[in-house]
Amino acid sequence: MERRNFIKTTGLVTAGVGLAGNLAYSNTTQTVTNKLPKWKGFNLLDFFSPVNSGGGRGMTTEDDFKWMADWGFDFVRFPMAYPRYVKFDRSKNITPEEIYNIDEAAVDYVEKVVEMANKQGLHVSLNLHRAPGFCVNAGFNEPYNLWEDKAAQEAFYFHWNMWAKRFASKTSKQISFDLVNEPCTREDMNDQHSGRGPIPGELYREVAKKALETIRFHNPNHLVIADGNDVGGKVIPEIFDLPIGQSCRGYFPHYISHYRAPWVFKNPDDAPKPVWPGKIDGQEFNRKSIEDFYKPWIDAVKNGVGVHCGECGCWNETPHEVFLAWFDDVLSVLSEHGIGFGLWEFKGTFGILNSGRKDVQYEDWHGQKLDRKLLTLLQKY
Repeated sequence: MERRNFIKTTGLVTAGVGLAGNLAYSNTTQTVTNKLPKWKGFNLLDFFSPVNSGGGRGMTTEDDFKWMADWGFDFVRFPMAYPRYVKFDRSKNITPEEIYNIDEAAVDYVEKVVEMANKQGLHVSLNLHRAPGFCVNAGFNEPYNLWEDKAAQEAFYFHWNMWAKRFASKTSKQISFDLVNEPCTREDMNDQHSGRGPIPGELYREVAKKALETIRFHNPNHLVIADGNDVGGKVIPEIFDLPIGQSCRGYFPHYISHYRAPWVFKNPDDAPKPVWPGKIDGQEFNRKSIEDFYKPWIDAVKNGVGVHCGECGCWNETPHEVFLAWFDDVLSVLSEHGIGFGLWEFKGTFGILNSGRKDVQYEDWHGQKLDRKLLTLLQKY
């Protein structure tokens, strides 16, 4: 859809879409049943980067989806950086006008991924990991700020309108729309280690509600999910009354999940050594710590909000046995309350395939290096 036609259409969206759907969320519902399915699966990083650098992972194949299904998984999350599917002069910073230049060939690729996943019975959650004007990661120059500039919000709705229209015939069992990855404020969008904080709740509500209406204009039963506030860690009470699921994270404490990760620790060599359970950097961590961390999310489920853990896992520098012991507790707490998970990632440094850990005895799996212990743990839940 061209930009001018989209702008004309959006005026009709609010009036034309009811907020009732096949999944009703209410903060007055007295139930302990999670309104979102207990999906379990993986994040696929085909379009994660703004540029097609390869990253050593390769693109997702039909065999990958077949393996996931055969192993008992039913979910994939597809985090996308919007520059991967727009046409612009890559020798320069992207302009606001270029953000509307959709690359149909790239969109066709995403559709192919969705079809391959659905063929194997896997649900696909499309996510804007980098949305116009925002990404939790630095490394790409944005022309504006999603949380401050109406022009960025207009572009954000345009992109979700495009995806919702492309998949208008899909059911909520086949696809969902995860609005924006790990929203937060940031002092400097191009400094990974600059100060950050939560999005003001009413602002998050305003953006999420308009995106919901835009998406449901094409199918009133489309399933919409919002990542937790403040980098995915905090429940969003301001949208409890909207038919929007919420996505938490499985990275607490980051001392375990992101040990020595350079995008988290400015000086990775200073990262405290992880243990589980035990004391890290002067703090005591154990299963009770995890229960306390997830209490707001568990309370949200009890209040009728659908919750799923869209990302979880551990970078490959954490000792494997520490990772597995910690992750067993994380998945146990989530599972006890009907909350499913999406491991970050399928292939790569967090994944079950080709993670590059130095302390794992890998199993050869059709030429891939399989972390069987991690796979067995995931299958347990």
